[in-house]
Amino acid sequence: MTKFIFVTGGVVSSLGKGIAASSLGALLQARGYSVRLRKLDPYINVDPGTMNPFQHGEVYVTEDGTETDLDLGHYERFTGVCAQTSDSTTTGKIYSAVLTKERRGDYLGATVQVVPHVIDEIKNFITGELANEDFVICEIGGTVGDIESLPFLEAIRQLGNDLGRERTLFIHLTLVPYISAAGELKTKPTQHSVKELLSYGIQPDILLCRSDRPIPQDAKHKLGLFCNVRPERVIEAQDIDTIYQVPMSYHQEGLDWQVCQYFGLKEKTTVDLSKWQNIVHRIRHPEGQVNIAVVGKYTQLLDAYKSLSEALIHAGIAHNVKVNLHWFDSLSQDNFEDKLVGMNGILVPGGFGERGSAGKLQAIKIAREKKIPYFGICFGMQLAVIEAARNLLRLKEASTTEFGPTKDPVIGLMTEWMDGKILQQRTEEGNLGGTMRLGSYPCKLQKGSLAYKIYGDAHIKERHRHRYEVNMNYQDALKKVGLYFSGLSPDEQLPEIIEYTNHPWFIGVQFHPELKSRPFNPHPLFISFIAAALQQERLV
Repeated sequence: MTKFIFVTGGVVSSLGKGIAASSLGALLQARGYSVRLRKLDPYINVDPGTMNPFQHGEVYVTEDGTETDLDLGHYERFTGVCAQTSDSTTTGKIYSAVLTKERRGDYLGATVQVVPHVIDEIKNFITGELANEDFVICEIGGTVGDIESLPFLEAIRQLGNDLGRERTLFIHLTLVPYISAAGELKTKPTQHSVKELLSYGIQPDILLCRSDRPIPQDAKHKLGLFCNVRPERVIEAQDIDTIYQVPMSYHQEGLDWQVCQYFGLKEKTTVDLSKWQNIVHRIRHPEGQVNIAVVGKYTQLLDAYKSLSEALIHAGIAHNVKVNLHWFDSLSQDNFEDKLVGMNGILVPGGFGERGSAGKLQAIKIAREKKIPYFGICFGMQLAVIEAARNLLRLKEASTTEFGPTKDPVIGLMTEWMDGKILQQRTEEGNLGGTMRLGSYPCKLQKGSLAYKIYGDAHIKERHRHRYEVNMNYQDALKKVGLYFSGLSPDEQLPEIIEYTNHPWFIGVQFHPELKSRPFNPHPLFISFIAAALQQERLV
């Protein structure tokens, strides 16, 4: 029978519930168990797709085309288990489902209420569409005490009763701050957070205590005493230099052992974490370094590029080098060339809107002219096409219809295309989510191209998240100036990859390869990009 582990957070936000859930999942896998991770977000948005990256951070996209919270990226990177649409929900989705049922008459005229209808919908999400996994780890977004989280907390409380304690376990992640004036760690915030959780009828079984320094045994004993938790189940979660150390740190603290003991599972004598040890060793003991410039407009909140930065780290691990990321705000172009010329590689990530595009175009021009390895992702590919059209084809008005009407729409909204045997259609008037190309799509690579050499296969599948497409009508003209489409959709209507023939490494992709990179299996495009940047570093 599938067992459910619920992860809640208290005291403050951003304590790392997603990393904690992911790490526990990895540890249970190391013990031979199958896992599934799910996220319940309390915001009323249906999904984060239209939310400002400065507020929410990165939007992660699943294989089956769902826009989700960035924590699902951690889930996939740590466990290798591909998330699905059924692994992410929000208050908005829950209420939307309930209202749809009400309009359809499913409730047979009953007064629709939070209890039982909304709560039952949440419970159905948590327990539905499973494949008999050994464990489902459910992360509850937000912080205990937030009014938005109340329905989710009530739902997991009820599940604790419905399924029984033998199938449910509650983990609470809190903060144990150090007060320098007093010279000691303070347990009171955790005590109050647990008291708040208890007021909702949930008794935590394990405490994960974040701290910037070791937590003394007497403090753990005090926490256990006042929070009604066994002292050995008060787990220290000390700050560390890399997130890939977290599974080993939790294992050393006995987290996975305590979970197994709670459920009465047989203890494995040895747990092989050598692959994690190897990853951490490479991160901490690189044999070289490389400097990569990332030119974007959300650089003030690096969580907006979480999967991207992790994919670059993964590629660094593959080469056993440290990847120094230099973040450039594309809205500020002062001395751009002087700053970028000294970089070993330039990357322009995805994005939306005209704001900041001038700085990105300038960075692309510098990369092309100075022969600096360039990697353009999604919007970074589209802008590379615009830069080529303006500066090589001399089409000064070349642009994207995303910015408005233009004489030369080298980028535009594709109104129709075939997705397998299904005709997909979209219009400018459609809602923002409805006009997106989302999820995994196939791509056919041109043999002899750099992309084909990197992948080693003519047929690939990658995840997309974009609304506009490169205009095929400019293909021949661009090819004459050295920029050609080396990857196309199977029907050859949608350009997927571009590259220059007269450049050491210049690739743009319409998809988001960073979403499929893993620490144990870095994405080939990022591996090749860092290899080219290392070559550039040696030439400097």
